[in-house]
Amino acid sequence: VEFRRGSEPYMTIALSHVGKQPGVTVADVNLKLIWDVVNAIRVGEKGYAFIVDGKGRLIAHPDLSLVLRGTDFSALPQVKEALDDKSAAEPAASTSAAPRVGTAEIATGFDGDSVLTAYSISPATHWIVFVQLPLAEALASVYKSLYQTLALLGLGLLLALVVGGLLARRLVAPIRRLQYGAERLGAGDLSQRLDIRTGDEIETLADRFNQMAGSIKESHDTLEAKVETRTLDLNEALRLQIATAEVLKVISRSAFDLQNVFNTLIASAVDLCEAHSGTICVRDGGVFRYRGSAGGDDSEPLAEYLADHPATPGRGSMVGRVLLSGKVETIPDRLKDPDFAVPMDAYGNAARALLGVPLLGKTGIEGALVLTRKEPGPFSDRRVEIVQTFADQAVIAIENSGLFEQVQARTRELSVSLDELRKAQDRLVQSEKLASLGQLTAGIAHEIKNPLNFVNNFSALSRELLDELRELLTKAKLTQGERQQVNELIGVLASNLDKVVTHGRRADSIVKNMLLHSREGSGERTSVYVNAMVEEALNLAYHGARAEKPGFNVTIAKSLDPEAGAAEIYAQEITRVLLNLISNGFYATTKRRLGEANGAYEPTISASTRDLGDRIEIAIRDNGTGIPEEVTAKMFNPFFTTKPAGEGTGLGLSLSYDIVVKQHGGTIEVSTVPGAFTQFTIVLPRKGAAR
Repeated sequence: VEFRRGSEPYMTIALSHVGKQPGVTVADVNLKLIWDVVNAIRVGEKGYAFIVDGKGRLIAHPDLSLVLRGTDFSALPQVKEALDDKSAAEPAASTSAAPRVGTAEIATGFDGDSVLTAYSISPATHWIVFVQLPLAEALASVYKSLYQTLALLGLGLLLALVVGGLLARRLVAPIRRLQYGAERLGAGDLSQRLDIRTGDEIETLADRFNQMAGSIKESHDTLEAKVETRTLDLNEALRLQIATAEVLKVISRSAFDLQNVFNTLIASAVDLCEAHSGTICVRDGGVFRYRGSAGGDDSEPLAEYLADHPATPGRGSMVGRVLLSGKVETIPDRLKDPDFAVPMDAYGNAARALLGVPLLGKTGIEGALVLTRKEPGPFSDRRVEIVQTFADQAVIAIENSGLFEQVQARTRELSVSLDELRKAQDRLVQSEKLASLGQLTAGIAHEIKNPLNFVNNFSALSRELLDELRELLTKAKLTQGERQQVNELIGVLASNLDKVVTHGRRADSIVKNMLLHSREGSGERTSVYVNAMVEEALNLAYHGARAEKPGFNVTIAKSLDPEAGAAEIYAQEITRVLLNLISNGFYATTKRRLGEANGAYEPTISASTRDLGDRIEIAIRDNGTGIPEEVTAKMFNPFFTTKPAGEGTGLGLSLSYDIVVKQHGGTIEVSTVPGAFTQFTIVLPRKGAAR
């Protein structure tokens, strides 16, 4: 581009050509015509376009004067940057590939004002076309929108403040009411409710608050009821434990006194169950008897009636129903029960409802525990459980009592066995001593018997020889004095020999009894019918006495128990005892008859037997002279006798005592009244006792 004539821009275009007339065609183009094109480009109201060449000189501009003066725009920042971008691009590449081509940017215009400009590079001519718009005009719409936005923002803020104030006033009052209600609820006023009608979430929140308060109040009321119920249950459980402890204490202290346990059980059951009265019925053998009662004064007459009427299984009484079913039985109202037959009204007991609980032991039902209540209606399950607890304790007490009785019985049996063993041991020791003493006595008796026989025999022979001597002397020639003296001497000798014979016979009898006393029981222990043995002894003693004294007579009375049966004894030894006692009775009656000369006395001997279960009793009684008290204390001692010399040895009762007591393990006792009677009572074990 050239500026000719100092102002107009021209561009020379040359085109070479070949052919017949080769050459170059050159054309000068006045670029002033481009002004029309540039002038037609309008951007906004004040924006325009201009073109510079590759050096930054102005080629076209709406202000033609600037073009004509050849104004250089290369100093403008945007033009300078465009020139730098164009020269930095590859020579072969399109100039449109410059980094900043087509990019709008804020720059400073030729007049010094800020403009918004963009450029593009012509590929062929490498001209740069700039388009610019004053920055104020370019940003006018932005400023307008900004101002509108700020106005709307201020208006919105004002409206928000107004609406916020209104909403705050609408929200604060309900919220404060909610706060007040929460504080009242927290203070314990569970009846607090909120009445908020805002039609929004606050009303919903108030409704939820009311529901929550209602739920809390309901839970609180329910909790109070539960706590009260639980407290009552705990108090009742505590009372039950205390009562149970008292009952167990009574059971432990009164294992042998069931009545005390029953009284405590009934009283505790009536107290804990708040019953009107109560009673307990317990098995007594084959029947069920009422053993205890508790309650008001009006229950005592009925308790006395029940004590006289044992219970039987049946529908007529509460105990009878329990015995019949073996389960818990209730009568809600006895006045409406046609089967109930106990006359409670007749005995002043106004109870209407009854509860019966069985006493179930290991082997079956042991009885029943019954409670009554004046108010009709069923008993609660809790009351039934309490009564069942006391019923179980009653069963424990009954079983403990049974075990205690078994232990006591076993202890008594063991004690009896121990006593028997000790007695047997004593008898064995005594038997050994007696055996040794008997052997010694038998040896002495045998040694005495031989010389005693010689004394007795030669005394009798000497008495006979004296009689012969007397006959021979009658033939001898003696003076009267000598004959008289000889007769006197022979009489003295005869008298002395008679005394020797008499005392020798007594000594012989003593020796025989000593032999009997020292020897052990003969024969084996056999089963003997006691009544037959007593009758045989009576007959033998009576006929023996009649044979010894033909004029002897006595009345014999017998009272023999048909149930006496048999006993295992040494029959020969017991018969000897009976014969001895009966003979003593004959002697006593004879002595009394001789002492009463009026003939009113009738001698009588009585014999009786009696069954004592595992023992048998035999009694021999006479109505003779009786025995003085000082004699009874030593009458069983060996060699003690009150009979005249020659009539008794003093060994009969001693021998009888040893046979009955030491040999058979029995007893022999005497009861007597001097001048009236004497009775010997013998008690023998049926199975006998070891010697």
